[in-house]
Amino acid sequence: MDERKKQQLEAAGIDVADALARFMDNEALMLKFLLRFPQDQNFSLLKQAMDSGNVTQAFEAAHTLKGVTGNLAMTQLFYQVSLLVEDLRSQNLSAAQARMPELEAQYSRILAALNELA
Repeated sequence: MDERKKQQLEAAGIDVADALARFMDNEALMLKFLLRFPQDQNFSLLKQAMDSGNVTQAFEAAHTLKGVTGNLAMTQLFYQVSLLVEDLRSQNLSAAQARMPELEAQYSRILAALNELA
């Protein structure tokens, strides 16, 4: 991977070394899955559920998003989603809602970096 791409991904919160290790150092496969991330619907489902106050649906979407971001080594987004999942697990909607702006900002940084690679 060229250094510019690596720096873009790392600046967005993706641990490139960890992601490569998860894909057995197959850079093409790693990039294929990273570039599919914007099509994942769980962030949209999470926002819809949070907006409507549906804790159960928000938890399901956040928990799935947590798994996806963990598998793709999106460490900063994974951390934010993990905190949100725990708030939702304990039915604390107001705490979860307070976390959404930072989570959305981190999500946007990742999307911007991935769009530059596409």
